[in-house]
Amino acid sequence: MRYLDHNATTPLDPRVRDAVIAALADPLLQGNPASVHSTGQRARAAVEQARRAVARALGAEALEVTFTSGGTEADNLALIGAARALRAAGRPCGLLTSPLEHPAVLAAAGRLQREGHPLALVAVDAQGRIEADALRAALRANPETGVVSLAAANHVLGNAYDIPGLVRVVREVAPTALVHCDAVQAFGKLPVDFRAWDLDLLSVSSHKIYGPKGVGALVHRRRLALDPLLLGGQQERGRRAGTEPVANLAGFGLAAQLAAAELPARHAHVVALADRLRAGLANMSDATVHGDRERRVGNTVSVGFEGCDGQLLAMNLDLAGIAVSYGAACSSGTPEPSPVLLALGLTPAAARSALRISLGAGNTEDDIDALLAALPEAIARVRGAEGGGDWREVTPS
Repeated sequence: MRYLDHNATTPLDPRVRDAVIAALADPLLQGNPASVHSTGQRARAAVEQARRAVARALGAEALEVTFTSGGTEADNLALIGAARALRAAGRPCGLLTSPLEHPAVLAAAGRLQREGHPLALVAVDAQGRIEADALRAALRANPETGVVSLAAANHVLGNAYDIPGLVRVVREVAPTALVHCDAVQAFGKLPVDFRAWDLDLLSVSSHKIYGPKGVGALVHRRRLALDPLLLGGQQERGRRAGTEPVANLAGFGLAAQLAAAELPARHAHVVALADRLRAGLANMSDATVHGDRERRVGNTVSVGFEGCDGQLLAMNLDLAGIAVSYGAACSSGTPEPSPVLLALGLTPAAARSALRISLGAGNTEDDIDALLAALPEAIARVRGAEGGGDWREVTPS
């Protein structure tokens, strides 16, 4: 299988896999990190080593890192935890975000809105860009904003955003507001720096950087008040109850270290492949590439094919031995068009025609060429199926 869906999840790096297996097999790491005996304290030391590694990779301090079950929980803890704490303190507790955000952010914002927190969306343009003037206008129109949440990179389009510049706008117009950045799709693809970006909250996930699934982190200012979502023990300094998964965190720590160290080489590799893909798509008259033409993470191409159902096309390509995504993996099981593409002003039919192709460290030029070779036949079969033909017969590449 040619795997071209790295925004959904990344394969486990063999070095990370070995670190996880070693931690699972180490008899000295089998204790509960909360226990006071030596076995528990060795497990605690492994957790703290991972915390330091993640912090270094993100330009933060270890005490600013709270481990979570992944990016979704980190986003929820950031928004819900911060907004509820602001309301309890009698401070402005409204939310400002964009219609392009990951469902984890938008769903958390929707819950807060149902709880009575004001919610506003900043305007975006037809390429999915968020301009400083649009953010400035949204902040001035919504003075009750207490939390601003914007992604560093879009999960569907691959747009990259000028987070430091947008943060400066927030500090200028709403200096008391907290700024959260969902960096799940940026970490490992772009330099991410919590301190230099002047953030209050930052979300990342292990399985997007060739690490194990089931772990992530919320980076936050040390004294920031957060209402915890999970109650029980006092793990993670009372911010997130539950026994830490030592082996997976060891893998996360190594994956974060490798993501930072190997970023230049990984970035150059996927950019070259994405350029090859875009050049091939430019020769297809019915292909439309979506998103910002200049600021991109490098590995992601969102492309629509006129009059072609993207979900059927993704299934066709799968039968041909090529894995791509229809929309975002978190929502591709639904028949609805991508809200991100609709926010750009696309019609529902145009949004339904889109594929997301996201490249990674293990991809090659052969993978790109195989996809470009398979697309015309797959598109023809899908269009035939929509007219009554049989799209199931596909020749594997």
